[in-house]
Amino acid sequence: MRPSTNYIGVIGIIERMSPMRNDCCNQILTLRTMNGVVNFILSPGTYVVDNTPLRTGMRITAFYDSSQPVPLIYPPQYQAAFIGRTEPSENIMIAYFDRNLLSEENQLKLNIGPDTRVTTANGQRFTCNAGENLLIVYYGATTRSIPAQTTPDRIIVFC
Repeated sequence: MRPSTNYIGVIGIIERMSPMRNDCCNQILTLRTMNGVVNFILSPGTYVVDNTPLRTGMRITAFYDSSQPVPLIYPPQYQAAFIGRTEPSENIMIAYFDRNLLSEENQLKLNIGPDTRVTTANGQRFTCNAGENLLIVYYGATTRSIPAQTTPDRIIVFC
């Protein structure tokens, strides 16, 4: 059974992090985005790339599962599924890729290069075909073709 691939990414700068009331294991992370403020609940189940300690002022992309219910409040509040630190010239995508490394929505085709770092979610080197898995892909420029193509800098495989 394939995992959910309904992940939506929100890019922003961490404005504030605070513990939730009476719950020391969850935090509310406030992101300042181009479209305003968005809150994310950061729980022990949230996958943070490289276990990076998050801090105020850091640029991140937070992903939430769009198939999950959300409260109708302002600012919007989502349960963070994945969080990755990103640089301004860097893109990050989470999607299921087929055996030819084409994303499920036919948006992106990956061309693995000699410098592409491919690891498992726990940081171990991955030497098999990364296709037919849920992948976190870090990449820069893409072609203007349909689908866009890129040689990613890094791939994290969720087996």
